[in-house]
Amino acid sequence: MKNPPHKSSFFRRALLLLLAVAFPMSWKAKAADETAPICWYGMMPHPYMSLVQKGVEACAKDYKVKIYTTVGQEWTQANETQNVEALSTRGYKGFSIFPGDPAGANGLFQSLKNRGILVVAFGAEPNLPTPASFTVATDIKGAAMRACEDLIKFMGDKGNILNVLETVTDINTKKRDDGIKEVVAKHPNVHIIQTISDMTQQSVARNKIEAALAARGDEIDGIITTGYNPTVAAAALLTERHKNASNKRMRFVGIDTDPTVLQAIKDGYIDGTIAQNPFGHGYISCALLALMLDGYKPTQPYQFIEAGDVLITKGNVDTYAEEVNAITQKIKDNLTTKYLTK
Repeated sequence: MKNPPHKSSFFRRALLLLLAVAFPMSWKAKAADETAPICWYGMMPHPYMSLVQKGVEACAKDYKVKIYTTVGQEWTQANETQNVEALSTRGYKGFSIFPGDPAGANGLFQSLKNRGILVVAFGAEPNLPTPASFTVATDIKGAAMRACEDLIKFMGDKGNILNVLETVTDINTKKRDDGIKEVVAKHPNVHIIQTISDMTQQSVARNKIEAALAARGDEIDGIITTGYNPTVAAAALLTERHKNASNKRMRFVGIDTDPTVLQAIKDGYIDGTIAQNPFGHGYISCALLALMLDGYKPTQPYQFIEAGDVLITKGNVDTYAEEVNAITQKIKDNLTTKYLTK
């Protein structure tokens, strides 16, 4: 007997329609600029993608090149492939793309390369070897490991950690989780007491973290979050919790630089957060494309360009941006010497 049609397909189509209306930057809701030589594609509306897009826009201004910017409707490789394949028929000569899946993205990249279209990945590294010329991203696993080491120092090298992951379909999530487990394994008096995941919205993240704290708060000594939404949710929760001096003080390190997180650091309610360089992800990936379209060639068939990260604590919360900008500037200065040549 055949399975009956699944009702979720109807709701999925309805959700995609709502997203297209709610987010006018969606590729379906905005006519592509077919005169632009470069297209930047983000997976879907997300605070990280918005920050990357600012770097793309700055690159377009500095290099005096048109760059069409667009985002998809869901964080899946299938959605990205469908959208980019459609966009690739419009005459773009280069794409800056966040790879939705480490293996699946390469199939899309190869399809583009076969038609003479340049590809630079940003934000995450696809499986190697890859048809992409470059990846511009954070050292994902390394950043998570450094964040975990920092958390363990704040904890006094002992205690239990609540490990909070964000998007289980994001290719970076497993790398972060693996890195955290690898660090904890080196510290005999530190343990991961619980791992929670799959929270693409702050409201969902807040509910899941709150439930974990309600169930095991007395046992949890530190919390690490390696995604934007759970970091904001955890910072807000710990701000409320630590205002009451009778509550147990939990050490915390998150990721990204939402104002809620930075204020919690300034007020002393959380310890720190990792600043990535999303501006650099957008700027450098598109600068590479602009230069290659101007005749420059990669010095190697493929290169990973680490865009850097900085631990923000109370000591540098007002100056960390200068540290991140310095990393971006150094990469920019080396584009036509270290990474590209004519």
